[in-house]
Amino acid sequence: MNVTAVRTFVAVVDAGQFQDAAADLSVTPQAVSKRVAALEKELGVRLLVRDARGARLTVDGQAFLPHARGLLRAAERAVASVRPGSRALRVDVIGRQLSLAGLLRGFHRAHPGTELDVVTLFDSDTAVAAVRDGAVDATFRAVSAPGHRLPPGVAATPVLDEPLHLFTGPGHPYADAPAITPAQLAGHRIWMPGNTPGTEWTAYYDAMAEAFGFVVD
Repeated sequence: MNVTAVRTFVAVVDAGQFQDAAADLSVTPQAVSKRVAALEKELGVRLLVRDARGARLTVDGQAFLPHARGLLRAAERAVASVRPGSRALRVDVIGRQLSLAGLLRGFHRAHPGTELDVVTLFDSDTAVAAVRDGAVDATFRAVSAPGHRLPPGVAATPVLDEPLHLFTGPGHPYADAPAITPAQLAGHRIWMPGNTPGTEWTAYYDAMAEAFGFVVD
């Protein structure tokens, strides 16, 4: 159903005259008549009749009017839901259980009046493209992989220097070490969580392997 035609119908009802409705909508009276006629044709009923006093609702018009007003309100809400400054702040995180998601929870507690829409996209390229296209407002991702360049209009800023934890069994040589360097891990078999082909974690681990002499298999 054409929203413009519905809006024109409601304008005629509110103004009481086709000509006055045309002035309110900044169109010609002929355009108003065509829109109303097209709506009536689509619905298969007569909505308005003209008489000496102006435009008058038919029985079908009276039945349709509240639904027409509801449709216009729904259309306004739909537009507002995606209008910058009106819709929720849409942010992508790599995982809802990771520390980055904790940053958003902290933000929400500090700014309860800001509505958040948290999404989880598959990989860094998808997330960056979503920022570029306006599908999301921001993404928390690792974008420092070698050769990775952000597209024009997208900027990155560091927000979290996340520590990496090494978990070992009690008999491992590093079981009691308070801290180790990545180079010390060379030659040890390590399980790297999130090492899924096509994600930024794979690029991150590949870069680490190249820098510190790891073998990723």
